[in-house]
Amino acid sequence: MITDYQQRLRERYLAATVMPAPEPWQSVMDRRTPIGGLLGIGFAVHPDSGHDLIMVVSSDGHGLFDTVTGEKIARDRDPDPETSTPDAHPDLTCPGIGPIASVPVRIAGLFGGGLHSTTPDGWTVDVVSPEWPHDRVILSADGGSHKGPAGGTWWHIFHSEYSELRAAGFSPSGLTLAVATSSDLTFWTRPGLHFDD
Repeated sequence: MITDYQQRLRERYLAATVMPAPEPWQSVMDRRTPIGGLLGIGFAVHPDSGHDLIMVVSSDGHGLFDTVTGEKIARDRDPDPETSTPDAHPDLTCPGIGPIASVPVRIAGLFGGGLHSTTPDGWTVDVVSPEWPHDRVILSADGGSHKGPAGGTWWHIFHSEYSELRAAGFSPSGLTLAVATSSDLTFWTRPGLHFDD
């Protein structure tokens, strides 16, 4: 039995169609990046450019994406079996690849862990499931209260109705938002943090 408030909240989420993320968020690619057998993702920082990087761990190996350009900058199709998945390490890390080869990367996804759910300047991301097992990703600028209609202070930016959601959240810098499912990766970026005066 759910309360009247819970029923109204459920109906609000069900009525919200998927919409683009608001300014200043920009989709890095026009569509989702297909990655079969995706197990989890984690964030790192490029040592030269300072860009956020997304490391993807899948059943086909590891990949590394620049979140500003969308470019895949490294790929390891045959990682060491002892460290190829984050469950092999107590803090859910996998060894970095490419420009972050010496850096362990914490991975959130099938084996646990999580990404940041807030940014330093007040954005919030939540996963809701009014039609479980289909998850919806909600981006908000209202502290996660999701008041009023969608498109005002909160946005339904992703609907996982065809694959299992693995992780959704922000990079530590707050400049990248990523959503990973068992079959693809979608991410958004913005140029900087913005604090109201």
